[in-house]
Amino acid sequence: MTAVVDYGAGNLTSVRYALAALGESAEVTSSPAVVARADRVVFPGVGAAKSAMENLRALGLVEAVREAAATRPFLGICLGMQILFERSDEDGGVDTLGIVPGRVRRFPDVEGFKVPHMGWNQVNGAREYYFVHSYCADICEFTTGTTEYAGVKFTSEVRRGRLVACQFHPEKSGRAGLEFLRGFLECSRSA
Repeated sequence: MTAVVDYGAGNLTSVRYALAALGESAEVTSSPAVVARADRVVFPGVGAAKSAMENLRALGLVEAVREAAATRPFLGICLGMQILFERSDEDGGVDTLGIVPGRVRRFPDVEGFKVPHMGWNQVNGAREYYFVHSYCADICEFTTGTTEYAGVKFTSEVRRGRLVACQFHPEKSGRAGLEFLRGFLECSRSA
C-alpha cells in the first residue's frame, strides 16, 4: 500500500491522480499508524516550511515520517523535499526534519528572474520538469540532480538509501513526470 501523507500542505489530488494513472492506488492519510504500515510513502507539499512543521507536529507525524524515510521507499515532492533538510530560512527560519544535511534558502533577487521560480526547467541539463518554489536546497552529498535559476545552482533531486526527493512536481510534469513516478514505484517494488 502507498500512503500519501496529508499534513495540510500537499498537492494531494494531483499526486493521487498521477499515481492512479500508473495503476497505483494510494491512501491519502494524516494517520501516523497508516504511514507506519505503508509499503511506500509519498510526502508531497505546497506551502511554507514553518506551518508544514507545525502541522506535522500537531498531527503526530514527525516520527512516523522520519521512520518511513529511513526504512521504506519514500518520495518527497517540492516542500516535501525541502523539509527533509535540516533547516529552512523561510518564515524567519525554522528547524526541519534533519533527514538530509543542508539548508533551504530563498532565491536571491536578480534582475530578469522572478521569484517564485515557476515553470519548466532542466535537471542536470537534460530532462525538463515543472517547478514552483521560492526557496531552494543547498547541494549536499546526497544530491543526484541539480538545476540552475537566478544564478543559483540548487538541489532538484536527492537520493539517500530508499529515499528519493525532488524539488520539481512530477505530478505536473507530463510524460517526464509520470516516468519519474513510474521509476520510483518500480524501484520500490523491487527493494
